[in-house]
Amino acid sequence: MAIRFPIRAGLAAGALALAGAAAQAAEVNLYTHREPGLIKPILDQFTAETGIKVNVVFAASGLAERIQSEGERGPADLLLSVDVSTLTQAVALGITQPIVTPALAQAVPVPLRAADGSWVGVSMRARVIYASKDRVKDAALSYEDLADPRFKGRLCTRPGTHAYNTGLVAAAIAHMGADKAETWLKGLRANLAKKPAGGDRDVAKDIAAGTCDIGVANTYYYGLMQKDPNQKAWADAVRVILPKFKDGGTHVNISGLVLTKTAKNKAEALKLAEWLVGKRAQEAYSAKNFEYPVVSKVAVEPIIDGFGKLAIDSVPLDTIAKNRKAASELVEKVGYDLGPQS
Repeated sequence: MAIRFPIRAGLAAGALALAGAAAQAAEVNLYTHREPGLIKPILDQFTAETGIKVNVVFAASGLAERIQSEGERGPADLLLSVDVSTLTQAVALGITQPIVTPALAQAVPVPLRAADGSWVGVSMRARVIYASKDRVKDAALSYEDLADPRFKGRLCTRPGTHAYNTGLVAAAIAHMGADKAETWLKGLRANLAKKPAGGDRDVAKDIAAGTCDIGVANTYYYGLMQKDPNQKAWADAVRVILPKFKDGGTHVNISGLVLTKTAKNKAEALKLAEWLVGKRAQEAYSAKNFEYPVVSKVAVEPIIDGFGKLAIDSVPLDTIAKNRKAASELVEKVGYDLGPQS
């Protein structure tokens, strides 16, 4: 007995050491299109609270294809994208499995998650109008108004081929039908002040410089510019209008997650997904990133809340994602990115 007891104690100590090492080794591999500065502080908070390390791969595009090419040996557990179309593309590539838990179903409203459980939204932004405070007196405008001839030579946008604008065109197709959406997009091109270029912050910059009077951008860029001393003047030059489609609401898009089919850290991945729709992460998305939380009980950041009450468009994001190909083709067909016609 004198010999067995120390051996058992040694085995128990070894088991505890292994268990401790396993706990310390808990990790999840996240591929994301989100800007590192926006998502890293939130992921660091998750690690601090749970002890689960998040290994992140950042890229502007192509991550779904990368996961497909890496196959069974690939490390990705989750893909976090800035656009619903990337999520549905990942599903179409056959690289995902359902991301469904009771906590996710309870936290995220039905319109902001896939009906089949293939993806789930974790934050939201609206596609809105930036208007010059000095030169545009309208307090309210619709998306259809962007094609009004009174704005000829006064509109600035980033390229129509960018996912944010393609999503808006896809929503227009859902509301107007392909033919009327084409007429509308031709009207936008006719109203351009210059060739589409840059990003959403450049829209505000151009309005501040007097290059144009009106533009299209995401809500959260306004908050980010207000907090940047080098860009605050751009934000101060514009008024944010929450537009609607005449038969609908304001177009929104999401940052969302898919769970990869080959996820080797599935439990940790689902824990991260649930944490991202929890109160602390949702508050961080709102306070730090100026995004709308997907959880209704979380307060909207005051700057963004100051735009007014957001009436989310009723067209499902699944439908908009299905219209993306037609939207891209329409952007090319009307030559939108060639700029205003001479």
